[in-house]
Amino acid sequence: NEARKLNHQEVVEEDKRLKLPANWEAKKARLEWELKVEEKKKECAARGEDYERVKLLEISAEDAERWERKKKRKNPDLGFSDYAAAQLRQYQRLTRQIKPDLEQYEKLKEQYGEALYPTSDSLLHGTHVPSKEGVDRMVADLEKQIEKREKYSRRRPYNDDADIDYINERNAKFNKKAERFYGKYTAEIKQNLERGTAV
Repeated sequence: NEARKLNHQEVVEEDKRLKLPANWEAKKARLEWELKVEEKKKECAARGEDYERVKLLEISAEDAERWERKKKRKNPDLGFSDYAAAQLRQYQRLTRQIKPDLEQYEKLKEQYGEALYPTSDSLLHGTHVPSKEGVDRMVADLEKQIEKREKYSRRRPYNDDADIDYINERNAKFNKKAERFYGKYTAEIKQNLERGTAV
């Protein structure tokens, strides 16, 4: 009787474990670790110490070196995820390339004073005239971007064996797009038309 009870309890426990999500153990360990970290932070705050420094004191030099190597090995270029991220990456890359002209900045600061830093009440529209060098720099940068963009557009290879179902290039692109979206629905009709058995 006792063995049956214990067996039943084990079955119930196993059923509970099976119903839990696949990564439950990892989640549980993560939550426990986060709780420990919070407790350590509170202890450090109570003693008036900086938690980050205390944490670094507990890490060995070998572990620190290993983590640094891992960080260096990681590729910061995550590739294309969406257009907003790509735009942000391009913006950051372009702003890193900008070399500010500090002499010009100082002259403008002397000339305009506080008006150089506009607020929501400032009316400076049309008062700023960019320098010739600044415009030339911008044009050179834009030309560099256009040149880079042209390298990315590759010519698609022409297939001589493919059926010609177009009258010009524009119609060929349209037909390709239509085939991409509706090809699976119209395949049978197209075959019937080619065989001459269409009703």
